[in-house]
Amino acid sequence: MLAFITPILSAQQKDSISLDTLKTVAVKDIPLDSIRLIQEPTEQKTLVNLSNGLEGMPLAAGNENQKKFNLKDHLEAAKYDSLWLKELADHDALFDSMYEEVSNFEKDSVYTTDLDTEVLKKRLEILNQKTPFNISYNPSLERVIKSFLTRRRGLIERMLVSSQFYFPLFEQELDNQNIPLEIKYLAIVESALKPRAKSRVGATGLWQFMYGTGKMYKLDVSSYVDERMDPIKSTKAAAKYLSKLYDIFGDWDLALAAYNSGPGNVNKAIRRSGGYKNYWNIRRNLPRETAGYLPAFLATMYLFEYAEEHGFKTKKIDRPYFITDTIQVKSLITFNQISELVDVPVEDLEVLNPSYKLNIIPYIEGKNYSLRLPKDAMGKFVANEQAIYAHVEKEFKSKESPLPQLVKANNQIRYRVRSGDYLGKIANRYRVRVSDLKRWNGLRSNNLRVGQRLTIFTRNPRAKAVVKAKNKAVKTVAVKGAKVHTVQQGDSLWTISRKYPGISIENLREWNGISGSNLKPGTKLKLCDCSS
Repeated sequence: MLAFITPILSAQQKDSISLDTLKTVAVKDIPLDSIRLIQEPTEQKTLVNLSNGLEGMPLAAGNENQKKFNLKDHLEAAKYDSLWLKELADHDALFDSMYEEVSNFEKDSVYTTDLDTEVLKKRLEILNQKTPFNISYNPSLERVIKSFLTRRRGLIERMLVSSQFYFPLFEQELDNQNIPLEIKYLAIVESALKPRAKSRVGATGLWQFMYGTGKMYKLDVSSYVDERMDPIKSTKAAAKYLSKLYDIFGDWDLALAAYNSGPGNVNKAIRRSGGYKNYWNIRRNLPRETAGYLPAFLATMYLFEYAEEHGFKTKKIDRPYFITDTIQVKSLITFNQISELVDVPVEDLEVLNPSYKLNIIPYIEGKNYSLRLPKDAMGKFVANEQAIYAHVEKEFKSKESPLPQLVKANNQIRYRVRSGDYLGKIANRYRVRVSDLKRWNGLRSNNLRVGQRLTIFTRNPRAKAVVKAKNKAVKTVAVKGAKVHTVQQGDSLWTISRKYPGISIENLREWNGISGSNLKPGTKLKLCDCSS
């Protein structure tokens, strides 16, 4: 219960006072800097907000365990429907289906549908007149279209829904770079519109950037953030990359082929074909996946343009990506905290903010990290921003939370799979989820092989400490009292330097008068600048 120092409010109002009420009273009746709330002994939890003269903010009435905070901004917030976000969240199987369709292109497969070849030819000709791509009928393209109509019909129907969320964003960025708007269909082929999609070779995000290419286009990739999964930043980067590829080849079909397999492979295919520069003439000389890449893109474009004619059933969604807004965070904050404060499910936050690997938005000096929320929830956050940060800081301190240290320290572990290991066992050891292990490492099944390296972002400081302690113990035993190393079969200067911390390859060369790299088993090497 909160007691108000001035007699403006009634006893009943004191018990039910809300932040909005306080703001109204302050503006209408008394100067803002004269308002002061005194927290009396109570079980009710409060948010701290000293910046605007408020020292406490009560929770909404209801079950304490639910931690529902009474942060209000817009009345329409209650009408917010997150079904469209849940539609976007469940895309794992769709990405696998599209990946399989493109990478396992079957040239001779035959699919039976009611699509008449002559009708298809006329429709493709209409599309050809509308786009800068070389869209002409050929049997290979017809097979892919019929494959989508029979084997991937569910995928296309889901994409018709999900695309309404992302396409307005894509179109704006493509238009900014003067790139054909039809390129938006490429994201469906690349990732099935899954921001956290990761291929077997490590390509990541809606536009499937490899690590090096992402860095080249200034996409930040670290232990905590991967901007290849950020819809806006990755789309800008993809548009710039595609524009550069078009400048090289002067043809959008070849630019797309180069986007998939690299400019070098396209140039090789041109040479091997005898100098042809039409995609369909060089396709047999391209990698298998690229051979199915452009047909999949054109088939997707065709089915989107003629969805109604093929009886695809979909629903119109009036909540595109732009019915969201961003704010730059000013303090470390977790998705769980945001969820309980502004009442947006964590699953929705993951869809809106896919670039944060650990469901934590870090605060790092010199970096700009943003939180994306539905606009109605954003109103709640902005109206109570200082109180939110104060509450988060207080919560971290009271729980002795390891999260602040987690962001500052390197919490990434590279784990080598041993005989008898399985995902559940590894996940339990490092106190993470199996689903996270699979996501971090791009695993499509639970199968592991001995010797395989896994990246683990552990939230268990004790588990890390044990690993470090074991490593330290091994090194200490190796170094203790050692002044000489006897070369063993398979030893090299590099492997020896690794056994003795603080000793470099250059040290070993200097102390032992070594100029080359060949070592003879049995040779004794000095491990110090000494005469022994």
